[in-house]
Amino acid sequence: MDFDKARDNMIDCQLRTNRVTDERLLEAFSAVPRELFVPDSRRAIAYIDEDVAIGEGRHLMEPMVLARLLQSAAIDAGDVVLDVGAGSGYATVVMARLAATVVALESDAELARRANETFAALGVDNAIVAEGPLAEGHPDQAPYNVILLNGAVAAPPATILGQLAEGGRLITVVDDGSSVGRATLVQSLGGQVSSRPLFDAGTPYLGGFRPEPGFTF
Repeated sequence: MDFDKARDNMIDCQLRTNRVTDERLLEAFSAVPRELFVPDSRRAIAYIDEDVAIGEGRHLMEPMVLARLLQSAAIDAGDVVLDVGAGSGYATVVMARLAATVVALESDAELARRANETFAALGVDNAIVAEGPLAEGHPDQAPYNVILLNGAVAAPPATILGQLAEGGRLITVVDDGSSVGRATLVQSLGGQVSSRPLFDAGTPYLGGFRPEPGFTF
């Protein structure tokens, strides 16, 4: 399979046609070989416009959804970023091309190992893998300018919101189970957080972030 052509098609047919216009972001997606972040048996579908299972209950988020979330976060070259539920590290590496430092938080040891190996193979030197419970975030490196919750959540946990820097942005898909999921931008300003929906989006839940029975947001 010609992965370079598949990557170009992803950018032209999935991203540019869905309001992704930030050239720095498009260049980052163009530079990162998505096929290296999925199991060998799934490489042929690495660039489809759907979430791709990578094992251990994790998925690579659909390219369009991830790209529009990252575009809304407006990652700056000096930003420190946290990727919660990083999985095999694809979004981490994309963001590492935009930010100063990215912390990839992953609770599964095997996925964390795979991410570390891929970072080394690609020569990524501004991203680190941290193992730990996802819902606790990673306070050791806080505060963060940008936090990605890399999957759907019933609501962003207060513990993680507390790790945002002043002016920080958290991006995720919020799905309380009552209707369609919504890509959401949360901002921290003056010690207060506010959120706004960006667009409808469906993506699998992060483990531990599903809605409780009877939950409403």
